[in-house]
Amino acid sequence: MRIAILTSGRFHACDLARELAARGHEVAFYSLLPRARTERFGLPPQCNRWLGAAVGPLYLLTRVALRTRYAEQLLVLMSVMLDRVTARRIEPCDLFIGMSQMSLRTIATVQRRFGARAFLERGSRHILSQREILERLPRPPAAAQPVPDWAVHRELAEYALADVIVVPSRHAEQSFLERGIPAGKMFRNPYGVDLSMFPPTPALPTDAAPTIIMVGTWSMQKGCDVLTAAWRRLRGDGTRLLHVGRVGDAPLPTDPGFEHREPVDQRRLTELYSQAHVMGFASRQEGLGLVLAQALASGLRVAATEPTGAGDLQEMLEDRSAIALVPTDDVEAFTAALTDQLARARSDRGTRDRLGAARGRLTWDAYGRRYDAMIRLLERRARPAAPPASARSTETVRRSADLVSMDA
Repeated sequence: MRIAILTSGRFHACDLARELAARGHEVAFYSLLPRARTERFGLPPQCNRWLGAAVGPLYLLTRVALRTRYAEQLLVLMSVMLDRVTARRIEPCDLFIGMSQMSLRTIATVQRRFGARAFLERGSRHILSQREILERLPRPPAAAQPVPDWAVHRELAEYALADVIVVPSRHAEQSFLERGIPAGKMFRNPYGVDLSMFPPTPALPTDAAPTIIMVGTWSMQKGCDVLTAAWRRLRGDGTRLLHVGRVGDAPLPTDPGFEHREPVDQRRLTELYSQAHVMGFASRQEGLGLVLAQALASGLRVAATEPTGAGDLQEMLEDRSAIALVPTDDVEAFTAALTDQLARARSDRGTRDRLGAARGRLTWDAYGRRYDAMIRLLERRARPAAPPASARSTETVRRSADLVSMDA
C-alpha cells in the first residue's frame, strides 16, 4: 500500500515508518526530521519528505518560547501550519497515519482526494480524560491550562474524521470507549523497544545500595511527588533514588541519597539502568512509558501506577511479578511495591533477564507486524461510505467542518 505518515518529531512514528517500509509498503514520511537523521534510525532515504523549509523556523521559535506567555499561540500555529503544508504537498496514498493535533486538514484532504483511510495516532488517553486528570494537579494561579481549548477542539474533530484511532495501551483505549468511541474504531498496539540498545545487565553486587531509577521529566504529571514520598519512607534502609531527565514543575529533592542527571542520549541509558535495581514510575497519565520496556529489557524490576501502560507490558511477560502495579496517588501502595521489588531484585544473581522468551514480543519488529496485520485486515474490507453515526454526532461533524475550513 501507499502509506503517508505525518509527525513533527521522531516519537514512535519514525520506527513505525521503518517497519512498514520493511514490509513492502511504499512509505512517505512527512516530518521536520532531515533525511540524515531518519536514516540513522533505519528509514530508507527515499521515504523522507522533509517539511523543515516551510515549518522549521516556526518550530524552532516554538521551542525557544516554550516557557513564555506566547507558547500556546505558537503551538497552535505550528500544528495548523504543519497540517496545512502537508495537506497541500501530500502525494496520493491509500492510507494516511497522522499524529493527533496536527492532522485535521490532512485527514480531510486524503479522504476527499484519494479515498484513503486515515489512522490517527494518539499516544495518550482521550483528550478530555487527559485534561480532567491534569487539571486536578496543583499549578500556579497564572499558569495556562494544561490542555488548552484549541487542542481539545482539534482532537475531537480528528477523532470524528479518522477511520481508526491508534492507542498504545488498554487504559488509553478504555478512556475512548467511556466517551462513546466505538470499539471497532479503536486499534491498541503497544510500542516496541530497540533491544540491541538494552541488553540484559549483570546483577548488582550484594552490598550495592538498593537503587531506584526514574527516567523522564521530573513533574507532577509523572507523579514525582508520590515517588519522592515513597522513597523517603525507604531512605532509612539506605535506598538511593536516581533521576535522569529534565526538570519540570516539581522540585527536585535535596535529601541525601537523591541524584539527578540531565537527559542523556538513549544509547547511554543502559549504563544507568545497569546501576539500578528497580524502575519507579508513578505517573498519573501516560499512554505507554517507553522507558518501562527499556528497563525491563535491561533486567530491572518495575513498580508502576496503572495508567502508564505497564499492565500491557505485564501481559506479555511469562514472569508477571517483574512488574508491580498500583493505583495512582497511593503512596502506601507505591511504597509497598517498591519495597517488594527491591527485595526481589537484590536476590538476583548472574545476568538479569526479565523478558526471557517474551523478548520478541516487545520489539519494534513485533509492533510493526501487528500494525501491518491491521492494515491488511482493513485492506480486505470495503471502505464504508461514511463513519457510523455513533462515532460522529451532528455537533462533532459540524465542528470538524468548521475547524477544517478555518485551519484552527
